[in-house]
Amino acid sequence: MNKSSFKSIRKFHKLAGYLLALQIFAWLLGGLVMSAIPLDMVHGKHLAKRTLENPFTYVDYTANLNQLANRVAGFNSLTLHHFLDQPIIVVTGAERAYFTSAGAPFPTPSEAQIRANAQAHYLGNSLIESAQLLTQGPREVQYRPQVWQVTFADTLSTTLYLDAQSGQVITVRSTLWRIFDFFWMLHIMDYDERDDFNNPLLITFAASSVAFCLSGILLLLQSPPWRRRRQQIR
Repeated sequence: MNKSSFKSIRKFHKLAGYLLALQIFAWLLGGLVMSAIPLDMVHGKHLAKRTLENPFTYVDYTANLNQLANRVAGFNSLTLHHFLDQPIIVVTGAERAYFTSAGAPFPTPSEAQIRANAQAHYLGNSLIESAQLLTQGPREVQYRPQVWQVTFADTLSTTLYLDAQSGQVITVRSTLWRIFDFFWMLHIMDYDERDDFNNPLLITFAASSVAFCLSGILLLLQSPPWRRRRQQIR
């Protein structure tokens, strides 16, 4: 390459550096943060259990399971669960239905029951700070409708989301999850829903960063270290 070519490459490299500096820093910082926080901690496994061991056996479920399956349109599966001290039967079909162990429809849990169930799943020692019934949950629970948001007064603001109909824990969120989610947003450059890893903005910046690196390599070849050493020896 002649000197004029290297001059153009140098201008491009300098301009690209100004444009990409912040995003490349965000990628590096985000990579550091996300690799430093174990995923088990991000998912809150040290803060709360998503499921509890079922203390009931098959004989505690006295309903006729075949009849329950016939009561749900598009029957697909039937599982045995529990809520606090109650055995419940979950029948999945076109929709999901919940029944008591005797086969009656499972009543919607009260706020007191939701609080008790959240406390049973919680692994810390803090008290519940708030419990809210949301017609639509926030993005951190995928906007799921009809959920209870139970927040504990601990340092990580541990939050359990429970299904309003069954009282089952859906997911666990905390400050650690929100920090991870923030840097994930910066990493994939999806500032809205934070789940589009193939958005045009990310592809454009990634391609520009590759060109930036290639131009830097070409500039190094203009005056490689081994050539400078030979000149010094002479």
